[in-house]
Amino acid sequence: MEQNDIETLREKVPCAAVLEHEGWKVDVKESTARAVKYRRGAGEIIIVIHGGRGWFDPLSDAKGDVFTLAGHLAGVAFPAAAEEVRRLVGYVPATPSWSRPRRTGTPLSITERWRRRRPPASGSRAWRYLADERAIPISILHAAIAQDRLREGPSGSIWAAHVDGAGQLIGWEERGPLWRGFSTGGAKELFRLGNEAALRFCVTEAAIDAMSLAALEGMRTDTLYISTGGGWSPASDAAIKVIAARPGILMAAATDNDRQGEMYAGRLRDIASKTGCRYERLRPSTQDWNSDLKRTGEGKPGNGKRKESGIAAACPAVASREAAPGWRRPLTRRTGEAAARRGDEKA
Repeated sequence: MEQNDIETLREKVPCAAVLEHEGWKVDVKESTARAVKYRRGAGEIIIVIHGGRGWFDPLSDAKGDVFTLAGHLAGVAFPAAAEEVRRLVGYVPATPSWSRPRRTGTPLSITERWRRRRPPASGSRAWRYLADERAIPISILHAAIAQDRLREGPSGSIWAAHVDGAGQLIGWEERGPLWRGFSTGGAKELFRLGNEAALRFCVTEAAIDAMSLAALEGMRTDTLYISTGGGWSPASDAAIKVIAARPGILMAAATDNDRQGEMYAGRLRDIASKTGCRYERLRPSTQDWNSDLKRTGEGKPGNGKRKESGIAAACPAVASREAAPGWRRPLTRRTGEAAARRGDEKA
């Protein structure tokens, strides 16, 4: 096939056409206009990006253009994949309807847009969304606001700040009752809530889950709760490695209880193994921590007030500890004396 033919097909056939033709469906709730999530069955996921010209599989390293997508789905080489794409010329996939507010005009800088938005205030739409619909305790909201991590977005949505290692704002997660996204022109690294100098850090997939886990654990003072913003960017990976390299640190993989969450937990376990830090897997009893929070017996969404709770009481069977390969518990004076006593008893 000539290069001109390849480029023509690439322009005429979007990745959405290949997926829709093969029976994949858009998950509107989990999609944005710039990253459309397609699902097939219970465990298969493809995310379409670059205006429909690119894609990646969040559960593997597979990615590429429309030709590699066709080949990936059918398990065939490029010539056969190109023929599959050629057959879809003229096929028009359905266009999802987005409820996200439309942006107009020239966007301001990240810092200026953040500065112009106010933190959530008691009784505001964003406050009610977090306190009532998401059941985030008021104490957690106050803690996040005190660290300048939250802003009120449009249409009752919330913005959750992503900052770099120096604490500089670089972007934010956007979440509302009917849509989600990430700041235009912003960069993903980590949403950080809690003690920056803590010797324990919990990695979740969304800022709302980080706040929910903090609520379930009673906002531990020895813990930094972080979110990667629903993805795994190179900047997020590098930032996690920096934290994991601190002496005496404990990493808790608190990702979702599904296939993607397990994949992310595996990546975190590999980082723990390579850096030598301690590791544990915290697994929600439902799909995610916010669902767990709303299912606890201390209140229901809609009251806006909840008691603080410990994770053991809220979900006793989910906090599984899995040591990273090659890690051994440091020998302290207490453990050394205990080992000596056991040796004397055996003798």
